[in-house]
Amino acid sequence: MSAPLTAATPALVAGVDEAGRGPLAGPVYAAAVILHPTRMPEGLDDCKRLTEAAREALVPVIEQSAEAWAVAWASHVEIDRLNVLRASLLAMRRAVLALRVIPTLALVDGNRCPDDLPCFARAVVGGDGLEPAISAASILAKVARDREMQRLDRHHPEYGFAQHKGYGTPQHLAALQRYGPCPIHRRSFAPVRALLGDPAAPEGAKLPFA
Repeated sequence: MSAPLTAATPALVAGVDEAGRGPLAGPVYAAAVILHPTRMPEGLDDCKRLTEAAREALVPVIEQSAEAWAVAWASHVEIDRLNVLRASLLAMRRAVLALRVIPTLALVDGNRCPDDLPCFARAVVGGDGLEPAISAASILAKVARDREMQRLDRHHPEYGFAQHKGYGTPQHLAALQRYGPCPIHRRSFAPVRALLGDPAAPEGAKLPFA
């Protein structure tokens, strides 16, 4: 925990967000961004309101103009072991810890903050559309995860990961029925565990962070 803010303390505010809690396959990604007060990128918004092309165009702008940024993830194995919420919080914590400078405050999208951050933290519901630093983090996390799913598509082309990024679209569900789960599918998610013959299994064991 950092020292309390005073009038003489320069505030380094990190926006923190995740991408990929809902998909049936692949990791969950998170990003932390400390924006520079005089180099604010134009066009920041909740990544879900932006086109793929707009997100891709903003990534280098954010990376070049930010005071600091970092991207981290939690694997599909960690999602199954911890549950997806706890894995998302773990990915967020990893992103904050990976920043080259320690922020004074972390503004975290949603209603929960990761544990054991090196700074004060505040949850901001709908923050990805309200706080520019969280918007920037949402864009970096989303684009990084999409790129990873496109890479994984080359290893498992029959599922169409490059198109749906692991979400439960009709195309993805049909491929699951035809081919069964592949190694990167989340075994704790209902459509996958049903195919594995365990429809009543809980969605992720609630274990402490590793």
